[in-house]
Amino acid sequence: MNLEFDGEIWAWKGPSPWYFITVPEEESSDLEALSASVSYGWGMIPVTVQIGRTEWTTSLFPKDGQYVVPVKARVRKAEALEAGDTVTVRLTVNL
Repeated sequence: MNLEFDGEIWAWKGPSPWYFITVPEEESSDLEALSASVSYGWGMIPVTVQIGRTEWTTSLFPKDGQYVVPVKARVRKAEALEAGDTVTVRLTVNL
């Protein structure tokens, strides 16, 4: 499954801060339907993500009825991104 969507980067300010992009509801529903066959636990879905010219592998995880994409520091640095920026996300579910 390949998806493309626009989303805003937001910061989670816990003891270990992280940055995420929430997958829109429609795409999250598509992912939920696929999750039983690809998830390796806790609903995590392995994916390859591309923002701009930067590509990386990570896992989506469920949050509040949708999925979120973790955005690594090296990706934010390479693409000059920060919280509040809206980006186009391309992701491929790794089967």
